[in-house]
Amino acid sequence: MINTTLCYLERGEEYLMLHRTKKENDLNHDKWIGVGGKFQDKESPEDCLLRETWEETGLTLTSYRYRGLVTFISNLWPTEYMHLFTADGWTGEPHPCDEGELAWIKKADLLSLPLWKGDQIFLDLLDRNTPFFSLKLQYEGDDLVLAVLNGERIV
Repeated sequence: MINTTLCYLERGEEYLMLHRTKKENDLNHDKWIGVGGKFQDKESPEDCLLRETWEETGLTLTSYRYRGLVTFISNLWPTEYMHLFTADGWTGEPHPCDEGELAWIKKADLLSLPLWKGDQIFLDLLDRNTPFFSLKLQYEGDDLVLAVLNGERIV
C-alpha cells in the first residue's frame, strides 16, 4: 500500500500540469497529471505535498486546500491512497522537472489531453468545487472498471 499526494496549482482558469515523459517504469508514462509523489517516513499529507511540489516545480506553496482522498485499486499495481490538493498561492520561480514537462493548461482543454479516466472524474469534482470527497477508482490495466464516490457507485 502506497500513500501519495497530487496537487493542481491553479492560476485563474489554468492548472499547472506535468506531462510524464522522463521517468523509467512510470505507471503514468505519457499521461498529464498534477504534481506530487510518494510519502516519506513520518510525513503528513501536507508535508509530502510541500516537499513534492518544491522538488518537481521549484515553487513553495503558501495557500493550498485538501480536496479529497482517492483510492486506486489495480490488478497491476499496489493499492494507492492519493491525497488530492489544489493550490492558489506560491513563491519562487519554476524550474524544469526531471519527471517530465511542466505546462500551464487551460481547464477547458484538459479533457483533450491523455489523462487517466478516473482523473477526469476528480478534475470535474474539483471544477465543481465539491466538498471533501472519497473516491475509489478500480482499474484493470488502463481500463477504469469501477468508480465509487462517497460510497455510491458512479461507474
